[in-house]
Amino acid sequence: MKKDAVYVGIIGFGTVGTGTANILLKKRKDLERRLGFPLVLKRIADIDTKRDRGIRLPKGVLVKDFRTILNDPEIDIVVELVGGISHAREIILEALKNGKHVVTANKALLAEAGREIFKAARKNRMDVGFEASVAGSIPIIKVVRESLIGNKINNIYGIINGTSNYILTKMTEEHIDFKSALQEAQDLGYAEADPTFDIEGVDSAHKLAILASLSFGIPLSLKKVYTEGITGITPLDIQFASEFGYKIKLLAIAKRAGKDIELRVHPTMLPGDYLISGVKGVFNAIYIEGDATGPALYYGKGAGAMPTGSAVVSDIADIARNIKTGAVDRIHDVDMPENPELRIKKMEEIQTSYYLRFSAIDKPGVLSRISGVLGSHDISIKSMIQKRRKREKAVPVVMMTHEAKERDIVQALRQIDRLSVVSGKTVYLRVEGGEK
Repeated sequence: MKKDAVYVGIIGFGTVGTGTANILLKKRKDLERRLGFPLVLKRIADIDTKRDRGIRLPKGVLVKDFRTILNDPEIDIVVELVGGISHAREIILEALKNGKHVVTANKALLAEAGREIFKAARKNRMDVGFEASVAGSIPIIKVVRESLIGNKINNIYGIINGTSNYILTKMTEEHIDFKSALQEAQDLGYAEADPTFDIEGVDSAHKLAILASLSFGIPLSLKKVYTEGITGITPLDIQFASEFGYKIKLLAIAKRAGKDIELRVHPTMLPGDYLISGVKGVFNAIYIEGDATGPALYYGKGAGAMPTGSAVVSDIADIARNIKTGAVDRIHDVDMPENPELRIKKMEEIQTSYYLRFSAIDKPGVLSRISGVLGSHDISIKSMIQKRRKREKAVPVVMMTHEAKERDIVQALRQIDRLSVVSGKTVYLRVEGGEK
């Protein structure tokens, strides 16, 4: 006999858990009207049952022991919002084993242990919803899985970490250094006390691994995502980028060209007139190019209690509909088997344009020596800026190249950095849209 309602249990009552509970409770009547049946938040489990989250819960809903939820036969959907890897993995696997569907916002867990989780979901004929794992309120998972199912996706460019985008926006608009911008982000709650995953590109890499698996039909490939953060970006490089007509963004990039796929996260120079270049602050944006649809840009809040909670609730509602219609276990497009037709490129093989900043002694013959080394590695110069002439002292010399191979750039810079007329290590950034 079918139940009238679908029952939900949330494990983890932090920022996203609070937002999710808020929506389920305050919009219960609206959700019931849209779904045709009630969604009932039966339990929330968290080790801290005393802290005021600014939300009034019905008596008995908040408990300490998460197993109260996992072992409750009436609860249909378990929402995992504890974060981290080990404990969250155990919660999800036990929930699936106990015949409960799962919703999670845990991108790190899915990127690193997704194969085991999706295998367990298929074995137990349970669904796993993870819309909130990538880009917060932007429904990008549904877009890729459903709206673009008739497309061969060729290119993805994403600003999918709000912390890094906020820092780069502050550095660009207020001409402050990285350390000051990071401190402001922490003061406002946009950056964690330990911001490593955000500023080193790890968070973006987790999300890109998930998007690439869905978009290209490949296994989750986190270890193959080249990852580089924004800690080395300086106001000087942002200034020079602006003079060339570009902006610097931490970009997650996935490209398909024939059988080759590129997966990379790194600071990237983009033409200032690109739509994605105008994405500021903590907002996210994802540009996707399909062979049928052409280019499309998806924009919105990438984090926060209510935006991410909204994405969690959308998964709860989808799974609830499946439960009521008996259509569970219907999607099998995550972490596909190895496809011999596709190969993930090594970083040294990629080809793009580059921004190069040398610190060179200002005397005759220096530029010819630098350009000579670049030329010997098949790297051609597109444009150049040299400022603040100081005879016999090191000054910045900035060049933009035409497209070149990463391997050639690295080898050329290694040779240039050994020249007696060059001081310090050369800064280089990859450029997209570099042939504009």
